[in-house]
Amino acid sequence: LAVKDPTAVERANLLNMAKLSIKGLIESALSFGRTLDSDYPPLQQFFVVMEHCLKHGLKVRKSFLSYNKTIWGPLELVEKLYPEAEEIAASVRDLPGLKTPLGRARAWLRLALMQKKMADYLRCLIIQRDLLSEFYEYHALMMEEEGAVIVGLLVGLNVIDANLCVKGEDLDSQVGVIDFSMYLKSDDDIGGKERNVQIAAILDQKNYVEELNRQLNSTVSSLHARVDSLEKSNTKLIEELAIAKNNIIKLQEENHQLRSENTLILMKTQHHLEVTKVDVEAELQTYKHSRQGLDEMYNEARRQLREESQLRQDMENELVVQVSMKHEIELAMKLLEKDIHEKQDTLIGLRQQLDEVKAINMEMYQKLQVSEDAMKEKNEIIGRLEDKTNQINATMKQLEQRLQQAEKAQVEAENEDEKLKQEYVNKSESLQKEFSQKEKQLLQLETDLKIEKEWRQTLEDDLQKEKETVSHLRIETQEIINLKKEFLKLQEKNRQLKRICQDQEAALQELASKLSESKLKIEDIKEANKALQGQVWLKDKEATHCKLCEKEFSLSKRKHHCRNCGEIFCNACSDNELPLPSSPKPVRVCDSCHAILIQRCSSNVP
Repeated sequence: LAVKDPTAVERANLLNMAKLSIKGLIESALSFGRTLDSDYPPLQQFFVVMEHCLKHGLKVRKSFLSYNKTIWGPLELVEKLYPEAEEIAASVRDLPGLKTPLGRARAWLRLALMQKKMADYLRCLIIQRDLLSEFYEYHALMMEEEGAVIVGLLVGLNVIDANLCVKGEDLDSQVGVIDFSMYLKSDDDIGGKERNVQIAAILDQKNYVEELNRQLNSTVSSLHARVDSLEKSNTKLIEELAIAKNNIIKLQEENHQLRSENTLILMKTQHHLEVTKVDVEAELQTYKHSRQGLDEMYNEARRQLREESQLRQDMENELVVQVSMKHEIELAMKLLEKDIHEKQDTLIGLRQQLDEVKAINMEMYQKLQVSEDAMKEKNEIIGRLEDKTNQINATMKQLEQRLQQAEKAQVEAENEDEKLKQEYVNKSESLQKEFSQKEKQLLQLETDLKIEKEWRQTLEDDLQKEKETVSHLRIETQEIINLKKEFLKLQEKNRQLKRICQDQEAALQELASKLSESKLKIEDIKEANKALQGQVWLKDKEATHCKLCEKEFSLSKRKHHCRNCGEIFCNACSDNELPLPSSPKPVRVCDSCHAILIQRCSSNVP
């Protein structure tokens, strides 16, 4: 026959007893009225069975006076795994009548049953097998599948309402003995199968209702959380709506202001257009009544005005291009400044690295000096040891000579006396002992010399490593110097770009000043044209002398006619010249109205 595992048999027996006690407790509680107290026998037997189940496979712990075996340790661990169990553990510790850990464990089981959370607590405990292994053996009931089955059976105890008084009860001195007579079948049990079926149906209904209640509680809590989040989002949306309304009101006010300003600008422009139309009509009437020469002058002036306006438009376009170039240059300057700042940060980091490298070089130099001093000391020690070996060799030679002399004396003394022979033998033995001691000292000195050589070799290796690190650091310093040179080149490029930008700004300023001067001259010409309307040119036959120098016109003194004022000057008197972009040569200007002079043939020349 195959031998069964005794621990497996124990687990099966405890599982069957737990099934019987839980079933009997539920059936008796339903027939009794569901609300139980501490004196109810099936309830007491249930706690005894649970105590035996929790004690199965429990490790023995050493205490100060004796060995201790209690279930309070794993039950106390539940509060760390299940936060809701902290209240039970605190109340158990605060009970005044409990003195032993077993009494605290019994009180904990009763409180967990009253809370209807014993199954939840023990399920959290069974899941953490690695923590239970500190309290139970590997074959214990709580470490095997039987523990999970018992936890599943404990869920059925939620139909029972227990009202237990733990404070005044003596839980430390109770004797946990299982009463098997309660679980034996009788004739009444056989006749009450129908009642058991009804009880099972009622229990199933109650379990269903409790599970449904738990689900409803969870859904209600989730709905509360959703309502809170929706309220928060609603308040945020209301605030955003108020801000948006305020922004809309502000934008409407700004729109109204802009519309009013637009209407004012339109009125002003219409008024200005009407005034300009009236002026144009008056000028047209005056020009119609004037001569053909005035029409030509007006056409010429109009053409020049168009050219000047076109020139002004070109200058404005060029100014816009220059402004855009200036903005691009400013953007490039900003990018260069940003790049310079980054290079400065990298330069600062490199300087810090250089300082660290210098500090490391100093430390290496100090270590090198220390190692060199140590090498000098070791060389001195090696020299001393070599001197000692030379001395030992000299003493060895002296001892050999003495030994040879002693052998000769021994040969001579053998013939003389036996006593002297015995003394000589004793002396030779003592000399051999001394010789052996000297050999031992020589071997020890040789081993010391080998150790010193190995130490010297290790020091040379360390020195080589230090030299390699120093060469590496020199390479890094050379790289830092190269980076510094690149940084200086970038600074020089930045200075050149700044100079170019300043030159372009100066050119823009010169162009703006020239534009303003040309604009002022155009306005002066317009004013002169308005003031000199209606004047008539002097006929060529009548104009025989220059108005300024009053000399007669000839081939050398040609006539120059002003289109605005009608005056006629000679080429010697009209020396004022004005450069125009449309003409390659400068033009002569009238001295009185500063208008352009037209060269005419003199009366003597065809």
